[in-house]
Amino acid sequence: MKRTLIRYRTKPESTGENERLIQNVFKELHAQAPEGVRYIALKLADGSFVHLVENDGGDSPIPKLDAFRKFQADLKERVMEQPQANEATIVGDYRMLGA
Repeated sequence: MKRTLIRYRTKPESTGENERLIQNVFKELHAQAPEGVRYIALKLADGSFVHLVENDGGDSPIPKLDAFRKFQADLKERVMEQPQANEATIVGDYRMLGA
């Protein structure tokens, strides 16, 4: 199981648009219900976003979603800090990420 944590900060005027685009990704994920992927996105009070993606090791279906492509299309214009992605290991989990 591969887990990736991505963090970035949006420009204040772009935070709402970024949130809307992420919500569209989740709508498409729920509609398509792909197997082998888990995903959570959080918005922090300072305009930062944190995404945690868990993938079963195969190709992730997320980059293939139309909504994700739209999210990515102008990301560079929406952010103050470019996304930083790192592989993550869960050290502890209490009812947050499921079994």
